[in-house]
Amino acid sequence: MKLPPLKALPVFEAAARLNSFSAAAEELSITQSAVSHQIKQLETYLGERLFWRSGRKVALTDEGRQYLDAIGSALLQIERASEQLLGHEESRLRLSVFSSFAVRWLAPRLPDLQRLHPQIDLALEMSSENPVLSDRVADCFITIHRDSRAYSYDLLYEERLFPVCSQDYWQRIRRELGRDAEPERRDEPPVAPAEMARFPLLSTHSIYDRQGGDWEAWYQEAGMKLPESSRLLHSSHMLLSLEAARFHQGIALTNDYMLSTRKDSADFVRLPAHSVVTGDKFYFAWKTSRRRERGIQTLRRWLVDEAIRGGLRSGSAGSRHPEL
Repeated sequence: MKLPPLKALPVFEAAARLNSFSAAAEELSITQSAVSHQIKQLETYLGERLFWRSGRKVALTDEGRQYLDAIGSALLQIERASEQLLGHEESRLRLSVFSSFAVRWLAPRLPDLQRLHPQIDLALEMSSENPVLSDRVADCFITIHRDSRAYSYDLLYEERLFPVCSQDYWQRIRRELGRDAEPERRDEPPVAPAEMARFPLLSTHSIYDRQGGDWEAWYQEAGMKLPESSRLLHSSHMLLSLEAARFHQGIALTNDYMLSTRKDSADFVRLPAHSVVTGDKFYFAWKTSRRRERGIQTLRRWLVDEAIRGGLRSGSAGSRHPEL
């Protein structure tokens, strides 16, 4: 087995992660000259430049980034395997997750994760866009894409949008539709799409990447076009639209995980109307080569169980991963 200078690998990983030889030296408790020596030794062995140097600043070359992806994963696996044999049960995991999913669905459930699995030390890396699947970003991900063959995926949720408003605004809708003379009941007659257009519609740009795209899709599901008379109030993210609805600004389209807590269920009314499937599916993703790590598999099973228990997915929903 022909291996590179093994002492240089953690030095390279630290310098690449920190974008600094001096910061890597401080983290590893060695001198900066020792870092430079180890990096030079590794570059000589590989016959490739791994860093561009400009004064005190360093940046990875294309070859350096490629090497970091492979070496970072290998070093993590060595660390995890060693911890298991040493009897260290604690699993430190970084989970990259969409901000709205983290705030509205995951965060309220974290106390249960800590109670059931106190050995898992979970750090959340929140993002507003779909993350790049890489060990440099996180150990595991909640993503809507399955475009990396190096990763395995478990379905958590298939997104659908439905209209909601505040409790007070619902009473206003009932009054304007002439329903206030009758007592409210569970089998409330549906609010027709034409009736919905009489009220301000809170739209989220990020769902379809265009203004009004969410409501256009909702009306298209009913076989209609969005009425030209509609009053659309635009927000960049669903969190903003939902907060506007909470304060009686109109009707918002939201999804199941945004209303997954008792408080949210009490604050909002789901209007009796149809829903629309966006086509986005949320998956828990982890690197297939790390499938035997206990922490990742414990987190995976807990997330899937919570998604089933909370009604986000059925127990028979499929996944794409090898036998575990």
